[in-house]
Amino acid sequence: MTEYNPDFKQPPWVMGSPKEVMDWIEASHPSEKRKKGRKSDKEGSKEFLKNLYIQFDFNVKQTKIEPSNFFSRLFLKITGNELVEEDFYLIPTAELLLRALAKAKFRNTVKIVVDGKTLYDHPEKTTDLRKTIDGFSGFSHNIKDGKTIEIIAILADVEKCTAKIKIKKVHSKKEHSVDIQMKGLIKKELYHTFLNYLNEKLGVKETS
Repeated sequence: MTEYNPDFKQPPWVMGSPKEVMDWIEASHPSEKRKKGRKSDKEGSKEFLKNLYIQFDFNVKQTKIEPSNFFSRLFLKITGNELVEEDFYLIPTAELLLRALAKAKFRNTVKIVVDGKTLYDHPEKTTDLRKTIDGFSGFSHNIKDGKTIEIIAILADVEKCTAKIKIKKVHSKKEHSVDIQMKGLIKKELYHTFLNYLNEKLGVKETS
């Protein structure tokens, strides 16, 4: 697991202005890539990547969550499933991931779920991703105390690719802060556009 970085610039409050949020994103590079699996595919003369899976953690302070019941604490410790809460904000993090998808030409925000509650569900709006980003602050009152956000978005290019992103402030020590699955085929250049944006903003680099 990562350790707290004393040089990490603390983000503004969730209810801060969009500029404050983006200034924090621009100034912060706190993440470390953990692992990524991928398979390559080709269709005609164009190279595609298939069924990508990315996981990474943020280099921020973690607080262990202790269950009140002794036997629950003991069980979680033995199984290695102890819970931690990470010190980052969901809104700017989720917005950053949406912007990375937009850079990679994803257009449709299918669904946004916070703590198991669906806040947005419009698969029929095939070009709404950028509008979702512009109006994302409208979700702030539902997200500021949230622990997880799930985002589903679709890229309808030569082939169809569905991105499923899960961002977790609270998770077991065995899990990662961010899980990204891209099911289907995506052009290699679009995938690298997505990854390069994350690398620029969060320091997420591709590993073999």
